[in-house]
Amino acid sequence: MINIYQVAFKNLLRKKTRSALTIVGIALSAWVLVSLFGFNNGYEHSLNRDIDNLGYQMIVTAKGCPYEAATLMLKGGTGLRYLKENLTNEIIKNREVEKITPMLMQVVLDPNKGESGGLAAFLGVDPATYPAMKSFLKFQEGGWFKPDSQKEVVLGYEAAELEQREVGDIYLIPEKNIELKVTGILKRTGTQDDGTIFVPIKTLQQAFGKTGQVTGIGIKVSKDADIARFEDKMYNLPDVQVVSLIQVKQTILNLVGTAKVMVLSIAIIAIVIALLGVINTVLMSVLERYQEIGILKSIGAMPLDIFRMVWTETLILCGIGSLVGIVLALLLAQISDLMIRRIIPYAPSGVLVQVDLSLMMFTLLVMVLIGLLGGIYPAWRAANIRPLEAIRAEGE
Repeated sequence: MINIYQVAFKNLLRKKTRSALTIVGIALSAWVLVSLFGFNNGYEHSLNRDIDNLGYQMIVTAKGCPYEAATLMLKGGTGLRYLKENLTNEIIKNREVEKITPMLMQVVLDPNKGESGGLAAFLGVDPATYPAMKSFLKFQEGGWFKPDSQKEVVLGYEAAELEQREVGDIYLIPEKNIELKVTGILKRTGTQDDGTIFVPIKTLQQAFGKTGQVTGIGIKVSKDADIARFEDKMYNLPDVQVVSLIQVKQTILNLVGTAKVMVLSIAIIAIVIALLGVINTVLMSVLERYQEIGILKSIGAMPLDIFRMVWTETLILCGIGSLVGIVLALLLAQISDLMIRRIIPYAPSGVLVQVDLSLMMFTLLVMVLIGLLGGIYPAWRAANIRPLEAIRAEGE
């Protein structure tokens, strides 16, 4: 009994170059699909993690550009306009508020950083509330300054490397002649926190003449709170703007949706090209074996047998091409990550292209189904070849 799979595989080997090019086309389509769906998974996961890493879902800043405030917020900072610190007392009264923390950001030119100097980013935080809000931050050594501390500092990973400081060393605020003792150095996070210098908010207010002022108030909302309703309450406060991370997230996802449409369009084009390649390869194989198929039917092969044989060739092409594409996507995931970061408006930290087993199986199934649909016509043509016409054509 003839093994249909063996015959189909040998038929494809007759034209190795054509079969190989078809497999490459399918592989590229599978790679694009895996990367696209992996991006869908990875981007939202990374964005949610960045939002969770902020420790708060909402920030209140002074009126200004909301897009600038949103960008600074997602980067770990706050706006550069000022609010009265006693505004925290009014906000904390709302039952929707679970935690609250005031922040003061100051950026100064540090003449010790290179020939032309560099910027040093300071974030004044409340030792009693900020560490609890940012509990996910881990220390390479040391820890947070004490709640009643005034002369201590915590350095982000990159800030510590740049300043060449260790726990116990003295850090001098540029141009202020204020000495602070390093109590902790954070582990690398891949976020803006790595380059930030954390100082007790009272110390930073006194050093820069901003007593009683803050640049932002971070708010962690209760899980059962109506965020939209709470935002309306905050908007009623004078001279403030409210940036909700829920809104920021949705805005960013809408912007990213444009990039997704572009990538999906490329994926569809790649799939159509691969499908046409499969149809062309299998159909040409059928036409080249016109007489051979006629002889097979004349010695007893049924139309269904011929149909299955040609359809199996399509299955082999799509199966091998899909597997090659999936492996290619795994090997080039980092390159895909870099390419995607260049075309989207905001790239969160972490891996943007996440490929898991379920995604690989889904892509394999999609590519095989598409290929099988494309193989229907060539298989139908082969199954309907008339034996006598085929044999007569061979004699001619």
